Amino acid sequence: MIRTSIRSRPAVQAAFGATCLSASAILITLANVGPVTAAFYRCALPLPVLAVLAVAEQRRYGPRPLASRGYTGLAGLFLAANLVLWVHSIADVGAGVATVLGNLQVLFVAALAWAVLGEHPTRRYLVTLLVVLPGVVMVSGMAGGGATGPHPAAGAAYGLATSAAYACFLLIMRQTAGATRHVAGQLFDATAGAAAGALLLGLASGGLQLAIPWRSLGWLLVLALSSGIIGWLLITSSLPQLPADLSSLLLLLEPAAALILAAIVLGQRASLIQITGAVLVCGGVLTATRNQDRDHRKAVTGEMAVAVNGRARS
Repeated sequence: MIRTSIRSRPAVQAAFGATCLSASAILITLANVGPVTAAFYRCALPLPVLAVLAVAEQRRYGPRPLASRGYTGLAGLFLAANLVLWVHSIADVGAGVATVLGNLQVLFVAALAWAVLGEHPTRRYLVTLLVVLPGVVMVSGMAGGGATGPHPAAGAAYGLATSAAYACFLLIMRQTAGATRHVAGQLFDATAGAAAGALLLGLASGGLQLAIPWRSLGWLLVLALSSGIIGWLLITSSLPQLPADLSSLLLLLEPAAALILAAIVLGQRASLIQITGAVLVCGGVLTATRNQDRDHRKAVTGEMAVAVNGRARS
């Protein structure tokens, strides 16, 4: 009984973290500020708390390599682009639908790995793409007239760009993270980089508004606490302890819960076509991730077998 409880703890953490993230789009809508302003405050407000946690973590595990910190900060710039594009998508297509469209990063990771690292996509990936793309059209509201936002086509484009930027963020983080135990330190560097990126975007476009109503600041504080600190710390610490297929399934709670919350809180009720599209998108993403994890396990098993045979021959 105790062992079962301990084993279930990472899964519970990931599920709770995904649930915290699912309210992000609703909180941004309630804050009612511009995209760059929302992205800047979303990243700047958690920094003091994350800094305290990162310092305590460094005292316990030692400092992180400077190069790793630099790359993590660079990843934060892509996170800033991800957040700004996502807020545009929320305004154009609705909170729940934007969250679904913003969770296609696994497909973009495969495409970027092909373009940058020369890793050719598998036949399974291409088949999955044929399933997910119609789902994106359905969930955006462009098909069937069930849009929950004023500009479904633009919202879908922003949502896809959101996932592409997030895929760049994940690839850089994956390459630099390694086996580090500095969860808070990584999150602090990435969040600081994202805050700097949002600030630069705001200065370049003139869209940054530092003086905002207290009501908006309150909602953004809730967003920073629930998503920027609690949600991401839970997910970052629990995912390494979980199989990739289970973690992907748990993270799909975010778009599912976002659709439900958007309907309850904001009255943005998805149509049957959009719900069907969301099922196609989530199912396709989960299938792609499971296949990717299965291929990785086979590769690792093959490498271990080669190593064992080599030792036996020697």
